[in-house]
Amino acid sequence: MSAVIEPPPPADPHGTGPLDLEAEYRHSQVAEVLDGLERDLIGLVPVKSRIRDIAALLLIDKLRSTLGLSAGAPALHMSFTGNPGTGKTTVALRMAEILHRLGYVRKGHLVAVTRDDLVGQYIGHTAPKTREVLKRAMGGVLFIDEAYYLYRPENERDYGQEAIEILLQVMENQREDLVVIFAGYKQRMDTFFHSNPGLSSRVAHHIDFPDYSCDELLAIAHLMLEQMHYRLSPDADGALREYIELRRGQPHFANARSIRNALDRARLRQASRLFERRGAPISRDELITIEAADIRASRVFAEERAHER
Repeated sequence: MSAVIEPPPPADPHGTGPLDLEAEYRHSQVAEVLDGLERDLIGLVPVKSRIRDIAALLLIDKLRSTLGLSAGAPALHMSFTGNPGTGKTTVALRMAEILHRLGYVRKGHLVAVTRDDLVGQYIGHTAPKTREVLKRAMGGVLFIDEAYYLYRPENERDYGQEAIEILLQVMENQREDLVVIFAGYKQRMDTFFHSNPGLSSRVAHHIDFPDYSCDELLAIAHLMLEQMHYRLSPDADGALREYIELRRGQPHFANARSIRNALDRARLRQASRLFERRGAPISRDELITIEAADIRASRVFAEERAHER
């Protein structure tokens, strides 16, 4: 009885078998960045999820390229919208790391600018300023904060439109060597993109950064203090929670940025309090502990008492 010989499977034209996605993920070292993002940033669940999605897209695109399945470089220009202190710049830095580790930018550095860095004040001044910034950012990420200030339609002599036109050209022609992230308040950014459809069409990823909750802000405070080798006494912990609840309802609140400022002022009061006792020994515990009095001396509490009266 003759044996049945099955024909061999078709040869892989690129000489590769099944790919180990987990191994590729670990080899790219993107896992380190994403794990750090999860560990170091409190809250921001939808933002972290979107960053992971983008990282997954880039990793799969890279693997497809090894099999000759390239679909062209994915669009990577982004918009980060949200109130101040919600982590936009920090996430942009991590995004630059991800892009670099996956080979989508050469250097992985971030250049953060505002309108003043791009727009000149007289004819012939804007183009060289904008091109100099773009030159510094090449191979990395250009982060434009409060990007809506680039466009001032009420001023006919404003040169912001010239900067936008140069950005548009570079974003299209050199998109494989530069990623641009526009950032600012959501409503103003929506108006900005509506007024510049050419710009909007080149931005593939729109990520909104939510405000932090009271619990998240308190956790952020604990993380900041830990990094500075401080801690809160139990009473100070309760005082800080009260402070956060009051401060969130006041004007010009900037989320984590406002918390850092509050902690800096509490450290100042603690130092002053300890200095007044300079004739007596001071223990290590006293040096690292923020007390309730250091928190409650804030004018936020004074304003609340005045309001209640």
